[in-house]
Amino acid sequence: MRKQAVRRARVTMEHGAGGIHWMGVVSLDQSYVVEMKGIRKEFPGVVALDNVGFNLRKGEVHALVGENGAGKSTLIKILAGAHQADHGDVYVNGQKVNILSPRHAQELGISVIYQEFNLIPYLSVAENIFLGRESMSGRYFINNRDNRARAREVLDRLELDVDVDETVAELGVAQRQMVEVAKALSMQANIIVMDEPTSALGNREIEQLFKTIEKMKAQGISVIYISHRLEELWQIADRVTVLRDGQYIATTDIDKLDKEQLIKQMVGRDLTEQFPERNVRIGEEMLRVENLSKAGVLKDVSFRVRRGEVVGFAGLVGSGRTELMRCLFGADRFDTGKIYLNNQEVQIKSPRDAIGHGIGFITEDRQGQGLMLVRPVKENITITALDQVIKKLFIDYEEETNVAGDMVERLRIRTPGLEQEVRYLSGGNQQKVVIAKWLLEKARILIFDEPTRGIDVGAKKEVYSLINELVGQGVGVIMVSSELPEVLGMSDRIYVMSAGRITGELSAQEATQERILEYATKE
Repeated sequence: MRKQAVRRARVTMEHGAGGIHWMGVVSLDQSYVVEMKGIRKEFPGVVALDNVGFNLRKGEVHALVGENGAGKSTLIKILAGAHQADHGDVYVNGQKVNILSPRHAQELGISVIYQEFNLIPYLSVAENIFLGRESMSGRYFINNRDNRARAREVLDRLELDVDVDETVAELGVAQRQMVEVAKALSMQANIIVMDEPTSALGNREIEQLFKTIEKMKAQGISVIYISHRLEELWQIADRVTVLRDGQYIATTDIDKLDKEQLIKQMVGRDLTEQFPERNVRIGEEMLRVENLSKAGVLKDVSFRVRRGEVVGFAGLVGSGRTELMRCLFGADRFDTGKIYLNNQEVQIKSPRDAIGHGIGFITEDRQGQGLMLVRPVKENITITALDQVIKKLFIDYEEETNVAGDMVERLRIRTPGLEQEVRYLSGGNQQKVVIAKWLLEKARILIFDEPTRGIDVGAKKEVYSLINELVGQGVGVIMVSSELPEVLGMSDRIYVMSAGRITGELSAQEATQERILEYATKE
């Protein structure tokens, strides 16, 4: 009888009582290390979660997916103690708990790697990994030697070659992400949440991460895995739970789903033509870069962009793509080389110079470099186009509201209102805000650095459609992406970088994943 009751309870939850809502059934299965039942959470103007349930077994990787705003991050923050649920129950290792703080969650063996970094830039790698948990020499002094050795041990598990004395500010995005993983592993947690852990990683780093996850599974560690890169789920996940608009949809063994079925559960509709077609006549040259070099970073880089063209940049992490774009935008100085716009040489020594020449930069690090997190949505959108909302030296707040409102509607940015602080938006909606400000600026050349990082499949298509709309208006688009299907699906031409130099140029007709990887690994 008990086995039948266990089975009935599990089936009712995992199939969501017909695949619509979680019905609040009490599980009798003690193998769950986490159970969340009937969770409800409201924010001003938004019901983020409505009667949602989730469970996690020992030693499994359970994927949690859904579109931006589906409630994934809110559910995880409740488990992590960053938010408290308005209603519902949480069980950890069979015990009902009220997780009051992140420290309380850590004491329960729960560690979270958030999508946006939780590191202190000007502390070393070792100091970040063991912050608040340092080895001490006596009562008052930190044992730095021991902390460095412990940090090196954790990094070795990830096969990560990083100097533990290096400050986090000196690391690239991918290396910072791996430091976050190392920090979680150092806490000896048996429940680890990974929120978009591969969004900034290249193929080699992803492979290392997956090996580490497999080792953790073998040790009985359970992983909640959130990712918009759906193809990863069949490589690493055992089960997948889908949320949509704050509600539970279904939980299924990953090998019983294909990608199309999963997408339909996520968006509530069929999603066809992932990369929308465009028919744009490519015009004359708009931008030309000749022999751009920066010591130790870039070497004799030359490329061009034409009107109405999408130029993709592919390469492994550390190949120099982002560094090249930062030089082009004036965020970093380069040593030698020339930049031409419409066949006229220009001097770009600062972002202000670049903006003045009609160049916009949608950075890969939206929170650190692309947004004012504690300011409202409308101010973040209009910050690059103040000339449109300033009248007689003062901001016309009515006009600012109208301009920002139009962009919110056009890009389908999900926000309770224009006054909402942008830090409270989901990652995907934050990215849309970054895109919105450059669309307002009417830049003639737009650099998209990892434009769909942390964005769900439905929103990705919206971004691709926006890019097509822009090139249709004669804008030249540079797209840096670590997702090869994205580069292949959107680019008219592709430059491949390795070790700070361009190793190959391919037309859309010539390009394949195999050829790109061949150039990307070329010494």
